Amino acid sequence: MNKNASKVFLALKWAVLAVVLLAIYLPLLMIIVYSFSASKTVGGEFGEFTFALYQNLFSNSKLLSALKNTLIIGLSSAALATVLGTTAAIGIHYMKAKAKSAADTASQITVVNAEIVTAMGFFLLMIFLRDAVKIPLNFNLGWLIITHTVITTPYVILTVTPRLKQLNPNTLEASMDLGAGPMRSLFTVMLPQLAGAMVAGFALAFTLSLDDFVVTNINSIGADLETISTYVYSGIKRKMPIDIRALSTIIFVVVLSALIIYNVVKNKRAKEAAKKA
Repeated sequence: MNKNASKVFLALKWAVLAVVLLAIYLPLLMIIVYSFSASKTVGGEFGEFTFALYQNLFSNSKLLSALKNTLIIGLSSAALATVLGTTAAIGIHYMKAKAKSAADTASQITVVNAEIVTAMGFFLLMIFLRDAVKIPLNFNLGWLIITHTVITTPYVILTVTPRLKQLNPNTLEASMDLGAGPMRSLFTVMLPQLAGAMVAGFALAFTLSLDDFVVTNINSIGADLETISTYVYSGIKRKMPIDIRALSTIIFVVVLSALIIYNVVKNKRAKEAAKKA
């Protein structure tokens, strides 16, 4: 009876896992499959196998412009967030208990806060700085980079902090005892050990920036620029260009390839380190 029950339980677990994986990956698979079809709808008649969507993709100037803006904002904000987030995480890590708790809480406000509230906060701040303080700012690419940096920096802090807690504090102290100054110890001892967490934080920040719509849409009012998220949303109101299926497939393949390469290299280095140990 117990064996039968365990078999049923095991089968149930696999069934639940299969349903969950199907719900997650079926939409992605449908986009990939129909990126090779000229069918107007996903899920309809497939029709003839073709690369036409990929060919049309590189002739769609609006979509390419949105892609360029997305990459500029994403890469710039992710790089800034990685630097600021890592610096903040190190500073918070070495604070005293009460100050550390307060700084931790303050750094996560944009994580737990509703995104629409954050977006409106940035919007009103821009209006205040431009109209009341008379600072020559506008809703442009630079402002979007600033907003994306602010909303992604806390996620870098969350990524780097656990790695900081795993470090041996004696290595940094030993470095300074041997004559290296604080900055040299930071760059030669601590940051190399945080490199993996920093890369993960950069990837997370870039993904969040790539995916953001609310903050981008509200804070690009009046600006003649679009990102992929705003392009897709505005396309819902009109006839959606089917080229977006090809672009989505390319983005998915690039991200998946980068993730596989990163994990392969990480595992290889871990094995080499284990052999040396």
